[in-house]
Amino acid sequence: MLVIDLPDDKDPLTHVWGEMVPGIGPAASRLSLAVYADTTLGLREFEAARLRIAQVNGCLFCLDWRTDRDGEQVEEGFLEAVEEWRTTRAFDERTRLAAEYAERYALDHHGIDESFWVRMRAAYTDREIVELSMCIGSWLAFGRLNHVLGLDAACVLPSSF
Repeated sequence: MLVIDLPDDKDPLTHVWGEMVPGIGPAASRLSLAVYADTTLGLREFEAARLRIAQVNGCLFCLDWRTDRDGEQVEEGFLEAVEEWRTTRAFDERTRLAAEYAERYALDHHGIDESFWVRMRAAYTDREIVELSMCIGSWLAFGRLNHVLGLDAACVLPSSF
């Protein structure tokens, strides 16, 4: 359910992100798009973290979306594996940690302890940890915004704003 009034002749996502708040919306859009265009993270860990945030946020659009890198996407059943990140055999350590980090970042950031960071630093470089953190922050904020405002059920992702 959309909770804000939108013109009938406008795409909801483009209008909200591109026109309603012209000082903030386009900048937020550029950050959101940069996360996909400029990431150096592997596709599987990227998608594991992104989909775990989509599950936490309940964002319909984000749950349905699959990142495509030059025609490559994660396999069928990947979303279900993310739901079972603790026990799935479909994930290597980096992918499992990405899903765990996304969940803890979103639901229990105060509980991220030293033992978790030991495991993360064994699998990821500092640069990758910062990049993954920025990606997760973007998805958490913007996916939640879209869901709370009801845009996730009324939009398709435009190529640019």
